[in-house]
This record gives sequence, structure tokens and C-alpha cells, in this order.
Amino acid sequence: MRFEGSSQYVATDDLKLAVNAAATLQRPLLIKGEPGTGKTMLAEEVAAALDMPLLQWHVKSTTKAQQGLYEYDAVSRLRDSQLGDERVRDIANYIVKGVLWQAFEADHPVVLLIDEIDKADIEFPNDLLRELDRMEFYVYETRQLVKARHRPLVIITSNNEKELPDAFLRRCFFHYIKFPDPATMQSIIDVHFPNIRRELVGAAMATFFEVREIPGLKKKPSTSELIDWLKLLMAEEIGPEALRSADNKLAIPPLAGALVKNEQDMHLFERLVFMNRANR
Repeated sequence: MRFEGSSQYVATDDLKLAVNAAATLQRPLLIKGEPGTGKTMLAEEVAAALDMPLLQWHVKSTTKAQQGLYEYDAVSRLRDSQLGDERVRDIANYIVKGVLWQAFEADHPVVLLIDEIDKADIEFPNDLLRELDRMEFYVYETRQLVKARHRPLVIITSNNEKELPDAFLRRCFFHYIKFPDPATMQSIIDVHFPNIRRELVGAAMATFFEVREIPGLKKKPSTSELIDWLKLLMAEEIGPEALRSADNKLAIPPLAGALVKNEQDMHLFERLVFMNRANR
């Protein structure tokens, strides 16, 4: 079972090595990187490439670790008891299985994505240490020990909004997805737009990387935003000549809202363009 990339996802050699190392060590793969660099998509492509089912747990600020294991629906049990439902005699009828339980009881190995783990409370990763390490947990309501039939390939993503606990990090294989260089970015664009005009790609990438280098940007445009921008440029039939000024200096490109996502960065961009024109 080795991940060698896919036709829909451009994986660098070091990323493929990280996926296979995590599978060999049977440890969770912790993926960090800028938003929009394909962390979530990696899990989808690994599952497709290895022909494994994919289970996804998208973490929110209110998510608790217990929800990944199971939840006891006491409200439904109380309502059913008031209605005289016979189901109340078996508490197992009110245990809702979480995504980890589903992964543990699967008949075949699965890819388990825990997406954006840094959104949750700081104790969230620590609360999963035992379950991810031993691949088992105890259901107190039914006095049942749930053990994994097959160890899932766990992929955990983080946007680095919070520091993760050392005890959690020790149990993971870590990989940071570097922002794509121009050659890798060209390969990514080729996957999404195989028939796009090379002149448009060249002009768009030059503008894109120039915008990313503007000092003081609150949010640099990401890979996914470049893909969205190119899609809009093609839909509106905007040519490469519209992306640069007459003297080939940085200008505010058409549909810049696909790249710059807040007013602070837009004002900074506009000031920089104005200063460039003033210094001609």
C-alpha cells in the first residue's frame, strides 16, 4: 500500500514520502500548510489512489473529542420513555456512533480525515491521544470496549491557528506542505486547465507571485485562489495583456477580488500601484 500521487492531485516527492512513512509507522499524518494548499484534498486523493473508503471529521470551534467516538442521546430516550416506547429498555438504541467508531468497525481499512484540528479547544488533541494511539475506547453506557478491526490511515490537517500539544505531536508523523514554486504551480494548473493559453498562465502567475510578495499583506492569495482567478479570466475571455500595465509594471488586475480578500490588503495593493506610477 503505497501512495504515488494521482492524475488529479500534484503531490511532491516529499509529500508522497510523508504519506507512505505515516502508513508504515501506523501513526497519524499531521499536515500543515497555508490555507488553500490542498491539505484536505490530499486525504481525498489518498483514499481514491489506494482504493480505500474515506471518512471525514470536519472540526469546528465547538467540536468535542467525545463526538468523534459516540454520543448518548438522553433527550430521545426520555421522550420515548414518556411515550411508552419499548426501545428505552436497551440503552444501545440511543448511542450515536461517531466517525472514529465508524472507522474502527469498518470491514476494510479506511482513510480517516480529521480536518482543521486547530479550530477546536486546546484540549481536543489531548482528549484523542489514547484512542488514536491504542485504537480502542470504552463505551461506559453499554460497558463495551470498541477496538479497531483495522488501523485506519489517519490524516490530520492544521492551519496553525493554535499550537498543538507536545504529547499529541509525538504521536504523529509531521509534514509541512510548502507553498508551490512556479514549476509545481504550473503542474497544478495543467491538471485543472489542460487547454489553457500559455501566455495567459505566464502573465497570471507573474501577477500572482508578485502580489504574494507585497510586504504587509494580511492574507496572501493561495493556490485555490489562483485556480479560481484563472477560471474567471477564461470565462470572461480576458487576455494576458490586461493583467499588466503598458510599461509592464504591477497594476490592479481585473477580477482582483478573487485574489485579495479583505479591504486592508486591497488598500495596500492600490497604494503600492499608485506609488509605482508616481515613481515613473
